[in-house]
Amino acid sequence: MAAGTGRGVVVATGADTEIGRISGMLETVETTTTPLLKQMEGFARTITLAILALAALILGFGYFGSGLSFSEIFMAVVGLSVAAIPEGLPAILTVTLAIGVQGMAARRAIVRRLPAIEALGSVSVICSDKTGTLTKNEMTVASVATARRLFQVTGTGYGPGGRVLLDDTEVDLETYPLLGDLARGAILCNDSDIAEVDGRWSVTGDPMEGALVSFGWKAGQDPTALREANPQTDAIPFDAAHRFMATLHHDHQGGAAIHVKGAPEQVIAMCAAQHGEENGHEALDAEYWHARAHEIAAQGQRVLAVATKPADPGRQTLTFDDVDSDLMLLGLVGLIDPPREEAIAAVADCRAAGIRVKMITGDHAGTASAIARALGLENAQDVLTGAEIDRLSPPDLRRAAERTDVFARTSPEHKLRLVEALQAGGAAVAMTGDGVNDAPALKRADIGVAMGRTGTEAAKEAAEIVLADDNFATIAQAVRAGRTVYDNLKKAIVFLLPVNGGEALALIVALLLGLTLPITPVQILWVNMVSSVVLAMALAFEGPEPDIMRRPPRRVDEPILSRFVLWRVGFVSLLFCAGIFGTFTLAQAQGASLEVARTIAVNTLVVMEIFYLFSVRFLNTSSPSLRAVLGTRPVLIAVAAVTVLQFAFTYAPFMEAFFDTRPLSLAQGLMVVAIGPVLLLILEIEKRALRLSRPVVTHPTPPQ
Repeated sequence: MAAGTGRGVVVATGADTEIGRISGMLETVETTTTPLLKQMEGFARTITLAILALAALILGFGYFGSGLSFSEIFMAVVGLSVAAIPEGLPAILTVTLAIGVQGMAARRAIVRRLPAIEALGSVSVICSDKTGTLTKNEMTVASVATARRLFQVTGTGYGPGGRVLLDDTEVDLETYPLLGDLARGAILCNDSDIAEVDGRWSVTGDPMEGALVSFGWKAGQDPTALREANPQTDAIPFDAAHRFMATLHHDHQGGAAIHVKGAPEQVIAMCAAQHGEENGHEALDAEYWHARAHEIAAQGQRVLAVATKPADPGRQTLTFDDVDSDLMLLGLVGLIDPPREEAIAAVADCRAAGIRVKMITGDHAGTASAIARALGLENAQDVLTGAEIDRLSPPDLRRAAERTDVFARTSPEHKLRLVEALQAGGAAVAMTGDGVNDAPALKRADIGVAMGRTGTEAAKEAAEIVLADDNFATIAQAVRAGRTVYDNLKKAIVFLLPVNGGEALALIVALLLGLTLPITPVQILWVNMVSSVVLAMALAFEGPEPDIMRRPPRRVDEPILSRFVLWRVGFVSLLFCAGIFGTFTLAQAQGASLEVARTIAVNTLVVMEIFYLFSVRFLNTSSPSLRAVLGTRPVLIAVAAVTVLQFAFTYAPFMEAFFDTRPLSLAQGLMVVAIGPVLLLILEIEKRALRLSRPVVTHPTPPQ
């Protein structure tokens, strides 16, 4: 209604309304914690307990077994704690997540909660809406059935570009005038129009009717001229109760006609004849038309029937009695909302990455299955409907949800149950949605993804990520970004822990053997808070590794301290400890003072950090020699900054007062630098050996 008055009857208020019911569902839905937060909590707890236990043991051993004074052993334990704690990790974690969020904003994905960007990289299942997310939300005529033939129509969107084909061959429209008659009825029984605005064709009015106007152009009709020559004088608007629309038109030559379009079963029942190709009227073959309608619907297309009949030129009004019989059926039109091309590619990327994509829609099962096949979803032929979901128990639904990828005729409760069922099976679930009724499922999912264009505020508030372009391909890009963020965090941890471990191990060895500490606690603090943080921060800017979207999703319960991380921390810690002690002992053997030997040990540690950085940049593959040495711009900036700071640490007079350092000779400096390439060579040999020992994992080949 555009104007006038009306009266509303309140039948429910508050919690008894549909919005109130959904609000009640939101209150009962538990919010899940992202995998990263769970892992970091476990990681922090493990590191803290391990360092406290180790410090207590060293303090007890040193006080009762080494003969050192309490103040000496206490300072050594303080140095051990400083060496073992990765102080820069919280800052690196925040910066890495922030960089990921910034990158996703450039890809039109708005991250509302910082850890969500990484969590999306860990999902194993993406549940997506169909319309507008996987499809273009642009209706297009794809099929036309006449009394003898089934034609195909090409073209996408609402633009007039496209052809009419018969058996993959373009038809001569003059040979099949019935196509023009059908297009004429579809254009006149229509309240919508299409226009090109800024190079893009859009529809004014109902999208389905806009698609019919576009088909009219392809069938050789000029909608503007046709409507001017046949103005509409009356109409019966479409209503779900009668399932058709009818219009009355008078031409300028004194003729009149009625045109009807609507649901096939309804319009066929109103027809007494059909338009044959050789002659105008012939007996209606209702069985043929119902079979054709079923055939087109099985291809995932929405079917409309178009009919017509002549009218009395003096009639100016249209009633139901005028159209309930004696119509002549012109044909059937099949319309489809085509999949986005980028969504098809994104689904293939997700499948290659081991991520199951599940489509949840309110559409008919046949339409859902056809779209799923076009998108390349697994098990597209198996569709689970909302009515079938209602009959399943929780265990049965969990099994059905795992094996099914297409869900049709679903309600908000069904979406929520599906998310819970998939999570019960151990999956990390991302759910897309746009309506108020999607909010409970968005909140319950591990990652809720709301639509920015068509989404309601309720959906956006319940979600962690908002897609500004409502495009499924953006989700696939976000998965790549999330995996990159996690990789970079893991690289930072694998970089920092061995550095801290090598420092701590050097102190432990010195205490246990009663040797002089090769590095003082204040020097360790310098390394941890300056060089380690600067170098590790460069890892936050690393791009994705080549195989990042060919790996299976990591397990939700996978700890940060995996067997690989523990091995790498232990192995590299030993190498760092050997480098620190080796150069410290060698310097003293060559007659260097304690201060010079410690300065050499600190510089050796920093040089080893720099070369270890180039190795850890490629955590899952060997470092390509040229690419690894050249590094990225952030890496080179970090290395240059650390080099300048370390020169100041070694040669600046004021640093001597703070850190008890001494200048080094050229020979001593070259000895320190030579340790770096040796470390990098050993690590590349270790990395290659580990890769050869891993079992080969194969993934399903994505559809072409």
